[in-house]
Amino acid sequence: MDEPANPLNDNNSQRLSGWSMLAFVVAAPLIGLLVFWLLPERSNLLVLSAFFATCLLALVIAVMPLGRNAPAALGLRPVGWRPVVFAVLGTTVLSFAVSQLGPQPEGVKQVTEGIQGTARILQTLAVLGLLAPIVEELVFRGLFYGWLAGRWSNLVAFVLSSLAFAAAHTEPLHILLVLPLGFWFGWLRWRTGSLVPTIVAHIINNTIAVSAAALLSP
Repeated sequence: MDEPANPLNDNNSQRLSGWSMLAFVVAAPLIGLLVFWLLPERSNLLVLSAFFATCLLALVIAVMPLGRNAPAALGLRPVGWRPVVFAVLGTTVLSFAVSQLGPQPEGVKQVTEGIQGTARILQTLAVLGLLAPIVEELVFRGLFYGWLAGRWSNLVAFVLSSLAFAAAHTEPLHILLVLPLGFWFGWLRWRTGSLVPTIVAHIINNTIAVSAAALLSP
């Protein structure tokens, strides 16, 4: 998996500047406060939906000045099927290994607790299995990685974006369990030059986790 040319390292292409990061950091909490205030209820799933939707909207605002260069700058570039399959298999094995190291984080338990009924399962899958991994990859290994890689290097981007991804899960146990996946996804982003393998692998990983929680739910 040779690393393809990265437009972030090309002086002739637009980069994710500090202004893009600043726009995201400012827009996300402002939009979030408004959305949270408008929520009709405060259920865990609805709050998470609002949170990830807010981050996605703030991201769109942050990269809008890049125009057509935005997808490539975020790492949304075509890649062959082999890196995708490799990413999915590696993620599945690593995720299973990590899950054997300790108890399930309390935050995960609260969100997945009592997933019963087709409607409830589909809603949870839509949020945690689809929306969450897409947004997390776009923010951490798209926007944040892209800005760091353009400003410093891919190595710096790999390390700091992986650590930030883990830290964003806030609960100490969850951070420790997510950290290996963070470095794995960061390495994939670095080696393939694309966000596609990590997005696909992340979606499948979360979908499996939610489905397992639903099946094991009493």
